[in-house]
Amino acid sequence: MSRKQNTHTSPLLSVKELAEKARLYAKSAKAHSTMRAYTSDWLHFENWCQLHQLQSLPASPDTVALYVADIASNHTVATITRRLCSITAKHRASGFANSPAKAHHLVVSETMKGIRRVFGTVQKGKNPLLTADIRRIVAKCPKGTRGDRDKLLILIGFAGAFRRSELAHMRVQDLTIYKDGLVIDLPRSKTDQEGEGRKVGIPRGSKRATCPVRALEHWLATTKISIGALLRPVSKNGRVLARRLHPDSIGLIIKRAAARAGMDVRSIAGHSLRQGVLAKPQGINAQKSRSCARLATNHSKFSGGTYAARGSSQTVRHAIWACSVADPSQVVLGAPLLRAPDRRKGATE
Repeated sequence: MSRKQNTHTSPLLSVKELAEKARLYAKSAKAHSTMRAYTSDWLHFENWCQLHQLQSLPASPDTVALYVADIASNHTVATITRRLCSITAKHRASGFANSPAKAHHLVVSETMKGIRRVFGTVQKGKNPLLTADIRRIVAKCPKGTRGDRDKLLILIGFAGAFRRSELAHMRVQDLTIYKDGLVIDLPRSKTDQEGEGRKVGIPRGSKRATCPVRALEHWLATTKISIGALLRPVSKNGRVLARRLHPDSIGLIIKRAAARAGMDVRSIAGHSLRQGVLAKPQGINAQKSRSCARLATNHSKFSGGTYAARGSSQTVRHAIWACSVADPSQVVLGAPLLRAPDRRKGATE
């Protein structure tokens, strides 16, 4: 019997090349921001160990306990917990499976328990931007390209409860504009690191000044952007640059826009837009707002059986309609309550 021939046509990689390929895949297992935080945290711990003449790799549980006790007075519990994760990640990457920062070491767990009891675990967040705040900010956006960009960023960020990273990576080719509103295809987000993707529907508003869809249409018409990043840096002379905005820049843009409206920017950050949509509402719309919040946090189903858009024209209408009904902030901004999609068999658009 003749042996079967190997039909694999890709070039044979050497062991060294395969090792490099595996290393790159392993590096991609964590988000860039996570890796950046791990690196920064480890450098802080390593410098602290050098200052106190203690061994950092491998460190002992006693050393880790001394470290967290030292930084407890000027770091939050959340930051200290992340530092412990970073120390563990460094030890595991270096071949030390039994990390000294793990809670099964009694000296570490008891020290952290004491820190939580003394300092508490409540995190001080930034203030949300509510509907009235958005109106004030948008009204003070200057005329011209930079003002158009800022207005679009604020309106679409608030309407969709988007994170800074989602706004920064938003692309023109991921947008679909309909008569009733807009559907944005997010290929990846903080809660979707494996890239399953989700679609977010944003309805049109009846008030032109606060309608995110009209702001988008105006931005695309004036800048002639047809592909690539939606939100981009604008030079001093009003020229739109070819690259996308950095997520950190979005927070600064929101602060500057709030300052133009005479607001105290010390308690405002890039997360304030999303915080405003997810803030606890008042009145009979509370349950509907929580349903919209579930969409914004990467859940695919609304209460009542309404689904986020997944491709067909019928489900696209579902997403736009559900957002307009579920989010009272959109109603306040002037978005009409669109009719519910006809779910009867054979119904047409």
